[in-house]
Amino acid sequence: MANIEKIKIGVIFGGRSGEHEISLLSARSILAALNPEKYNITQIGITHEGAWLVGEKVIEAMESHDWKSLNPGAMFPDPTRTGLYMIQSAQQGDVLKQITDLDVIFPIMHGTFGEDGTIQGFLEMLDIAYVGAGVLGSSLGMDKAVFKDVMRTVGVPVVESITVNRREIQQNMDDILRRSEALAPYPLFVKPVNLGSSVGISKCNNRSDLLEGIMDAARYDRRILIERGVNAREIEVSVLGNDDPKASVPGEIIPADAFYSYEAKYHNDKSQLIIPAALSSDMVQKIQSIAIKAFLAVDAAGMARADFLLDKNTGELLLNEINTIPGFTRISMYPKLWNASGLSYPELVDRLVELALERKHERDQNEYRYTRQSN
Repeated sequence: MANIEKIKIGVIFGGRSGEHEISLLSARSILAALNPEKYNITQIGITHEGAWLVGEKVIEAMESHDWKSLNPGAMFPDPTRTGLYMIQSAQQGDVLKQITDLDVIFPIMHGTFGEDGTIQGFLEMLDIAYVGAGVLGSSLGMDKAVFKDVMRTVGVPVVESITVNRREIQQNMDDILRRSEALAPYPLFVKPVNLGSSVGISKCNNRSDLLEGIMDAARYDRRILIERGVNAREIEVSVLGNDDPKASVPGEIIPADAFYSYEAKYHNDKSQLIIPAALSSDMVQKIQSIAIKAFLAVDAAGMARADFLLDKNTGELLLNEINTIPGFTRISMYPKLWNASGLSYPELVDRLVELALERKHERDQNEYRYTRQSN
């Protein structure tokens, strides 16, 4: 039996984001799941400052903040050079040394510079296969304000909200407070427009909370979303695929905190994940249908987790957001929902790599030179 050539995969993690540490947790789980008999695996770490690092045991060095044993790394937006390079110091100056060619990239960087279309744009320039949504799907999924506008356009119900920017906060806070309080009675939620993992999100029960929440969210983004609070069950569903995506069974989160905050997600083990969620079959189908509709509306690819609010008072189902690079530890909702749907963690990772290569094959059918057709 002939040897099957291994897929050369680069896993990129870390990054310039408030979700840097969550990226490391997700990356460790993915690296453990990648089968070395199927893949040649290369680790690529990006520091908080944006430095690319390569070498042995990058994940361990990043976790310990001790990367003396690592070397600067680089990739280039040049489709004729799709390899990974090491930068070495020499007497005549820095020298580039190619480490390996790469077939596919798994960017497991949550939040800014990882989930917002920036790294995806770089990888498009490089013309290499990569896991997850492209530039458009990533940026729309990340931008909570524009995402809501798109969902309203396609008829998907979302929570009422207003968007403000940092300059407005600095110059006219009184007007922002007035507009926020006109939106709905307290509680109100304040969120950075472009961030995830509940970083910078506050539940505000009065004007003092609102002022504090706005100032906190403005630390992380120049645009802030303020939305009506909903007394809701928090339901999540995982989506997998490209042009013909499938949705997992839904799960329910019962947060240990006032909402599913960063602390409740990652530091408080009292939050409960109920899989599958106790829902009627009609509601399950509705949730899955809306999740797929949202996935296709933003042109997502590979994976996404859709988060819903099911109003306890009215029974109304509202789509809260879609995450195109969801948390990916073994205890994160995205892989746990697929496991409950019959797809194990290693199988899920394999499928995502397959979808990345499939998407690249689809892109390769585009023509980038105009040729006049003869009559």
